[in-house]
Amino acid sequence: MDKADSTTNLLKTPGQAPKGIVDPQAAARRIRLATYPPAAALAPFVEYFWVVEWDRRGCAPETQRVLPYPNAHLVFDPGRTAIHGVVRGAFDRPLLGAGKVLGVRFAPGGLRPFITQPLSTFTDTTIAADGLLGMPAAQAEALVLQQAGDAAMVAQAQALLLARLPQVDETAFLAARLTAAVAAHHGPANVAQLCAKMAIGERRLQRLFSDYVGVPPKWVIQRYRLQEAIWRLAQPDAPDLASLAQELGFFDQAHFSRSFTELVGSTPLDYRRSQLPPPA
Repeated sequence: MDKADSTTNLLKTPGQAPKGIVDPQAAARRIRLATYPPAAALAPFVEYFWVVEWDRRGCAPETQRVLPYPNAHLVFDPGRTAIHGVVRGAFDRPLLGAGKVLGVRFAPGGLRPFITQPLSTFTDTTIAADGLLGMPAAQAEALVLQQAGDAAMVAQAQALLLARLPQVDETAFLAARLTAAVAAHHGPANVAQLCAKMAIGERRLQRLFSDYVGVPPKWVIQRYRLQEAIWRLAQPDAPDLASLAQELGFFDQAHFSRSFTELVGSTPLDYRRSQLPPPA
């Protein structure tokens, strides 16, 4: 594992802010975000570990909005450690006082071999992490969050998962490949195209996503398109809205604008303006 640096903040590193962070300009002033790769044995199941830290003492409370991907997370959060299913809407985290949270972002399908229930049974909600961790969640939470610095926190969380490492699950790997096909540049714009590209029947695809991912493939396709739009509109060389809507496979610019506004809370044009650097 790479050295875990407790001063790293991807939001302040040009080009490194992950997709899904709404308003990365403001987020960089509110929170510190760092990510760390898993050990080789966990790589088939876990995409990365993440740390979010903030200190808003003396400041007015603010809310950070994230548009989640089709990933489940194990989150070590003081008094609220749990497994989080896929969130279909926007995820809003109020920020007040000071705090630090460590999360494990599972690959699509990667959590399923660790647990006994389909992921669709806890979409948009959380379930207890005790079974996954092999101990009461509060005990595991204390082990992780009492560590000093990112490196020690990540190492402790990783040790807990390695102790519960499941057997290889080929269906989980298939779920990851299917989701990667959706995420690819110019990937399939609908379920029929995904089935054709990956040579899988639609009924099997729907069952697999329900069990291993937690949301339907149509939702995954739409979410990746909007994630890409949010990220592109925050870049200095963002394309015009009509071109972006066409590139991402929306029916027209109006369809794109409606979908974007419903999820983000502002129109694509207003969002683009909010991400422009202030005039000199």
